[in-house]
Amino acid sequence: MAFLEKKSDPSFISTDPLKTPVRYLKGVGPYISDLLAKKGILTVEDLLFFLPYRYLDRRRVDTIREVQEGCDRTIVASIVTCGMAFGRGRRKIYEMIITDGTGVMEAKWFHFNHRYMLGVFKKGMTLLISGEVTLFRDQKQFIHPDIQILETDSHQEASSVEAPGILPLYSNIQGMGQKTIRKIIHNAISSYAPSLPESLPPDIVERLKLPSLRESLEFIHQPNGEMGQEDLDRQSTPFHRRLKFEELFYLQLGLALKKKSVEREKGISFSLSSSLADRFKSILPFELTAAQRRVINQISLDMKKDRPMNRLLQGDVGSGKTIVALLAACIAMDNGYQAALMVPTEILAEQHYNTLRNLLKNTSWQALLLTSRLIPNEKKKRLLKIEEGTASLVIGTHALIQEGVNFKNLGLVIIDEQHRFGVLQRAALKKKGVSPDILIMTATPIPRTLAMTLYGDLDFSIIDEMPPGRPPIVTRVVSEKEGDKIFEVLRQLISQGEQVFIVYPLIEESEKLDLKNATDMARHLQKDIFTDYRVALLHGRMDSDEKERIIKGFKEGEIQVLVSTTIIEVGIDIPNATCMVIEHAERFGLSQLHQLRGRIGRGEKRSYCYLIHAPRMTLEGK
Repeated sequence: MAFLEKKSDPSFISTDPLKTPVRYLKGVGPYISDLLAKKGILTVEDLLFFLPYRYLDRRRVDTIREVQEGCDRTIVASIVTCGMAFGRGRRKIYEMIITDGTGVMEAKWFHFNHRYMLGVFKKGMTLLISGEVTLFRDQKQFIHPDIQILETDSHQEASSVEAPGILPLYSNIQGMGQKTIRKIIHNAISSYAPSLPESLPPDIVERLKLPSLRESLEFIHQPNGEMGQEDLDRQSTPFHRRLKFEELFYLQLGLALKKKSVEREKGISFSLSSSLADRFKSILPFELTAAQRRVINQISLDMKKDRPMNRLLQGDVGSGKTIVALLAACIAMDNGYQAALMVPTEILAEQHYNTLRNLLKNTSWQALLLTSRLIPNEKKKRLLKIEEGTASLVIGTHALIQEGVNFKNLGLVIIDEQHRFGVLQRAALKKKGVSPDILIMTATPIPRTLAMTLYGDLDFSIIDEMPPGRPPIVTRVVSEKEGDKIFEVLRQLISQGEQVFIVYPLIEESEKLDLKNATDMARHLQKDIFTDYRVALLHGRMDSDEKERIIKGFKEGEIQVLVSTTIIEVGIDIPNATCMVIEHAERFGLSQLHQLRGRIGRGEKRSYCYLIHAPRMTLEGK
């Protein structure tokens, strides 16, 4: 075995073969080892669990006449011509013209080894070529296809050639092609899979009739032809399901142990004064929804207990989570404790601060804002108020967890948009107090069963009701080809006094990605589309004062079109903004799209969200 042959290396002392550094694998030297390390793959175990995200079905060989644009296909064809060509800007391209007797195609490489390509491929060679078929000026072509040179120089019938089969596709490792990744993983499977220990209790494997860990990894990395393409891509084969079960099994075990540990902790038992409910109602300018009242009751009962509260509050954007968090803060403050609200951006921190300060203005409780943009003298004054306890409710960004921020008596920690913070950041804020209660908030829509699975160490509350008078947002998925029609819709809405967001994935033009960007599009929209209205640009590289000025102008209606990046994902509350256009929507995650869409629909008018996608999308984009 390979892992027994390297004992002389003093840096390698593990007796577990799966902990063998990848550099000892056949075909892996220092260079490839460094590339794998950048992806977090350090050991054989890491490599075995670096799983394919989908598969290419190349069990069939087609003819050029049969292949269609947008499909991944394999053909057998001979080279008509091959050699160097030049593209735009005198960029070098390696180009082939190929034929199989039923038609003609092109194959092109934009990144290639000149010496290798010029030395290997010759006119008349027969090749097995696989890749995605694209169309350029009505000509079928492959871009960077996989190629296998067949032994014969004469044309070979497709039916007599053995197709590559089903190939796993792995997420990109910079500097390595898919062939190299497959070869290295194949070597790891061959050398180490036989010694893989079973990682689940035997009675569970037997009772649920699960395949072994070895069988599962072997199949997932080297599937045979017994399973369909759909089952493989959906990862619903028995072998994929076995790994998913194992992951959830140990996740639940860990969360159950964590919850038991927290329940043994001694926490703060908050008392609920009879006058607090009346005081809270008096500061609210509106009636609570039934869902808010239900969740407030759950939180109140939790805070009365003598163990720390650990509760996840989920509610859609605009459902009123902040008001629920305020009541929890009022309970803590009414008992002489401080509350801290940590949010991911300065924009959101300032919005929460302005809202909560206004609600608390007729009480004895003082709200305070702490962000990194404060000048030193002002920051020093605010830190002193936090330390002395005169600041009852502290709202801030990551600045809350910095050294020098000392609370006198922190009793409640509230974390908004929890997915934007790491575990260590959340723990750092908790350490600012002695076993404080924890309330974590998220607007990400999580089904109850999934929430109980992922957050099994937390109690779960959900606000499943929106405030009255808010119609649902109309969402449309639109191809880029119809984008001009959307601009006409926007012009009509703006003419009625409404405002719009247009979101782009990039700030500036990228050499690597052929995508529209916010900077160039803001200029184009102002100059050519919305000439009668004011268009403004907002992105994360702007300084705080400039961002604040633009947001203020949008709030006050001076700006009709706000072109931005995902900086508006949280913290922008403009009731008059009734439309959002998200360009290259396929580049965003579902949670991110949901958060972005939540910036509209905050008033009583009907709101619209248009998700504009590229004409051709990847499987992930769809």
